[in-house]
Amino acid sequence: MIVSYECTFFIPAVHSLKAKRSIVQRMVQRARQRYNVSVSEVDFQDVWQRTTIAVVAVSETKAVAEREVERVLTLFESEVEWELTELVKDYF
Repeated sequence: MIVSYECTFFIPAVHSLKAKRSIVQRMVQRARQRYNVSVSEVDFQDVWQRTTIAVVAVSETKAVAEREVERVLTLFESEVEWELTELVKDYF
């Protein structure tokens, strides 16, 4: 089972791509290190205050994959520098 979430975030305090990238890279690295998932910025790479990050987990069962992705989402939502504006879930 493959579970994929696309999370779109608004980052109000940044005023440059450099500042945005530091936040995004830090959170992507944390997710990769702590959880058994693939994580990548997939949209709005050249926009200051928005980003879309895809999180994908593969497992034998839907429940296990979904639980792993939900943990990453919890990590992302704990970041005070951005706000989740959209979440798209896919199951394959």
